[in-house]
Amino acid sequence: LLLGESGTGKELVARALHENGPRREKPFIGVNCGAIAEGLLESELFGAVKGAYTGAVRDRAGLIEAADGGVLFLDEIGEMSLSLQAKLLRVLQEKKLRRVGGNEELDVDVRVLSATHRDLAREVVATRFREDLYYRLKVVQIEVPPLRERREDIATLVDHFLTKLHLENRGAGRAKPQITRECLERLMAHDWPGNVRELQNEITRMYALGGDVLGPDLIGHLSKAPRLAHQVGVKGLVGRRMEDVEAELIRATPEMTGGKRGEAAHVLGIPRRTFYNRLKALGIE
Repeated sequence: LLLGESGTGKELVARALHENGPRREKPFIGVNCGAIAEGLLESELFGAVKGAYTGAVRDRAGLIEAADGGVLFLDEIGEMSLSLQAKLLRVLQEKKLRRVGGNEELDVDVRVLSATHRDLAREVVATRFREDLYYRLKVVQIEVPPLRERREDIATLVDHFLTKLHLENRGAGRAKPQITRECLERLMAHDWPGNVRELQNEITRMYALGGDVLGPDLIGHLSKAPRLAHQVGVKGLVGRRMEDVEAELIRATPEMTGGKRGEAAHVLGIPRRTFYNRLKALGIE
């Protein structure tokens, strides 16, 4: 079970575990549970038989079957519905699955790696995540720290991204750009609320706009949105229900980001679809 904020590189850690594990020659199949609608996610994972739903014109294997013998990576597993969690638990316990609309049980052998930015222990207490599945997944738990807590990695990551961009664009006849010390210091001073993903996007933009030397003048508008944890005093939260605190954060964050809902979801560290669903549940336009 990989824990960490959005953009910290949890999928890269999962791939590294796969590539250095005993199943390295077998498939690595990844799926973001927060990016697929609940009804579709079940058929994506378990497959479906002909006639199971409108448009199911033939039997279709799911991602769990596709990962047979290898690794299934379930990203943002905290977004999975309780009903689907129960079906996943059965696969882990029995090593069998049924396609949607089918009766036949199929044997599967998969290693499951999962990731989430949520505190699953709290989700269990709030009955939003199954306790039995939680303990099944967290046999080994790895916490991936945010980039602001490992700033010493920034220089290495910047060089890696520039090397990658150079290799991808060798046909343009351009040398690998050098980055000035002042520019690197500016990058290392930033908190990177979007973590490694935000840093990669910034380096890609700088590479596209710059020449052989990348200076601080190429650094774009880095997010200045303060982290909510730094704004809200702990004393103001103690003694309040978790649901009320969450509702207050959901209401306040769009105001802080000037009504930009995508940026608000980013500051909160949750997928956009989850944020929109929370807004709808609270009756916020």
